[in-house]
Amino acid sequence: MKKRRLKTRIISRAMKSRLVVCAAFIAILFVVVSARLTYIAVTKNTQYKKIVLSQQSYNSEVIPYKRGDITDRNGNILATSQKLYNVVLEPKNILENKQIKKETVAALVKYLNVSQSSLESFLKKNSSSYYNVYKKKLTFSQISDLKDYMNSKEGKNVSGIRFDEVYERKYPNHTLGCQLLGFVSNEQGTTGIEQAYNSTLSGVNGRRYSYLNTELEQDSSVVETKDGNSVVSTIDINIQKIAENRLKKFEKKYGSKYGSSVLVMNPNSGEVLAMANSNTYDLENPRSDSALSYKYTQSQITSMSKKKKSEAFSELWTNNIISKSFEPGSTYKPFTVAAGLEEGILNGNESFYCNGSQTVGGNVIHCSHRNGHGQITLSQSISLSCNDALMQIGEKEGKNVFTKYQTEFNFGKMTNIDLPGEVNTSALLHSADQMAAVDLATSSFGQSFNSSMIQLATSFCSIVNGGSYYKPHVVKETKNSQGDVTNTVSPTVVKQTVSKETSDKLKSYMKQTVESGTGKKAKISGYSVGGKTGTAQKIPRSAGTYIVSFIGFAPVENPQVVVYVVIDELKNTSQQNTGIAVEMARDVLKESLEDLNVAKTK
Repeated sequence: MKKRRLKTRIISRAMKSRLVVCAAFIAILFVVVSARLTYIAVTKNTQYKKIVLSQQSYNSEVIPYKRGDITDRNGNILATSQKLYNVVLEPKNILENKQIKKETVAALVKYLNVSQSSLESFLKKNSSSYYNVYKKKLTFSQISDLKDYMNSKEGKNVSGIRFDEVYERKYPNHTLGCQLLGFVSNEQGTTGIEQAYNSTLSGVNGRRYSYLNTELEQDSSVVETKDGNSVVSTIDINIQKIAENRLKKFEKKYGSKYGSSVLVMNPNSGEVLAMANSNTYDLENPRSDSALSYKYTQSQITSMSKKKKSEAFSELWTNNIISKSFEPGSTYKPFTVAAGLEEGILNGNESFYCNGSQTVGGNVIHCSHRNGHGQITLSQSISLSCNDALMQIGEKEGKNVFTKYQTEFNFGKMTNIDLPGEVNTSALLHSADQMAAVDLATSSFGQSFNSSMIQLATSFCSIVNGGSYYKPHVVKETKNSQGDVTNTVSPTVVKQTVSKETSDKLKSYMKQTVESGTGKKAKISGYSVGGKTGTAQKIPRSAGTYIVSFIGFAPVENPQVVVYVVIDELKNTSQQNTGIAVEMARDVLKESLEDLNVAKTK
């Protein structure tokens, strides 16, 4: 008997041991499974959610992101995305219950001011649908009363109405800076900052999934949106308005055949403060036929083919300041003199005799003053804009030095401004081995080669700021949807073009241009102003057509603003009347200095 009991005890102990081991194993297994499930829940949630959703019948709708704003340097809105609402109805749910239908229809008729008969016809036509857009792009004020009623006790039976958010690009100033800003088409930026910074301004759409869950109940899942970043431009909205207003007044009084443009820059950073063209359009309606009336009659617009109209709009949207090249004329003369000073070929004490022309390679090339300036100084060669003296300087330098400094000043190269469509002028300059004597002579005073406004103005800034060539740019920084800065565009010095000594000499020569030379109309009370006029004869020379221009800066001692005005074929006055360009530049310069609170110097 004792042996039997002993055996039973031994078996019992063995079983207990096994049970303990099993229990421990099960506990460990439970911990492992729990840990694995927790891992999956945390790290694989999105992945498995997509798998589950993909295996079920569901509807999905896009939740649109908000495109980032574009502001001026001081935070003024230039482009924004306005939140609007689509009224979405669920006809099947509305029609299933007579009381719901009655009260829902009554609410829609009252608060959206719609016809009851047309609404009921809409519901009947889409009776089997759970999703139909009934009204598009309503403002919050248009739907707020209906929303409030639906959330009230009286509106508890109103059902089957949703308000889906949508965004519409808005430009509060409509035409202001149109070529600079660009617009949005099919959610993509088209031209200007909208195109150049499209990836920054764009966000990621969210999505709402509606589906039947395992209990056959309607359920939903939401993937949140990511809004686009905003762009803070270098533009000063006040200076942009100043430039555009001056252009409008000029076009109304005189007009130009191929447009006029104004560029305003900070010479000490490469920042563009304003970029204005006379041909404007409404950014909120860029494909309106009326936008083409600047150049075409209504009958011409009506008879245009689709291709011709597309070309006309493309021309209108083009920013001439960066995309158009032309012979700069006498505004290039300071660069020719700068090359001579830098190489020691000139020292500032030279004098030249102008008899009204030079004969080069059998070609008679005239000075702007056909009767000749007589004996003039190096300073006067600029202030009086003497072609004869410049041809003599070009000959002294020779083609190798001349073309070397064209390259140093970045002519024929891209500035790489942060805008699309910059013109490439590399094939529009003479290389040293291709430059004949006549090419050197005409190039010395800004003819027989091409540049763009942004090329010349950027290089000119280096001449007046002490020699630093800054990369031009139109954006200062970007910010996320919370307003935090995500990227800062710092001024970038690309190269040193001239010495401070050369810069100081050229500034004094161009001050003389305004004090007693061809730019006298640029004088501004309280400020010292320098600048250079330009009159470029267009090809074919026999046509007698001209581009007139003026580039000016102030204060001379420490330039804060550079203004460049170009007019392509003046109307209602002589095409060689550079005084018109000088006056416009003066007015823009004066008001810009005041806007920036630049202290008067005299």
